Amino acid sequence: MPEGHKHCLRCDEVKPWSEWHRNTTASDGLSTSCKQCRATQGRADYLKRQYGLTEAERDAMVAGQFGICRICLAASAEHVDHDHETGRVRGVLCFSCNAALGQFKDRPDVIRRAAAYLEGNAWKPTLVAPGVYQLPS
Repeated sequence: MPEGHKHCLRCDEVKPWSEWHRNTTASDGLSTSCKQCRATQGRADYLKRQYGLTEAERDAMVAGQFGICRICLAASAEHVDHDHETGRVRGVLCFSCNAALGQFKDRPDVIRRAAAYLEGNAWKPTLVAPGVYQLPS
């Protein structure tokens, strides 16, 4: 082993110490796997913990959507979308569409009003008496 290098058991590569996190409890003071392997494992652990999905299951969902976002049908599908009340995974979206749903608090009524607004059909209150307005349903 060259001086200043360590062998990673996960990827089976010899890497310089700069590619390792520090671990004061280890005999050599470095983590047991390299930074890249730890990051990869961290992403896999997050998917499983947060959504109950393996990377293979997520990849199969993306492939079933032909790799594109289920809402805009243009951008790459990279972010798992789920129902915040039930935890059920709905699909894989692009960053923008996933963030938009979050900003609308997953409320279909608000999203429908936003679509009507964009289409120029914004609601207009009706004056029913002086100072009294009725909003359309």
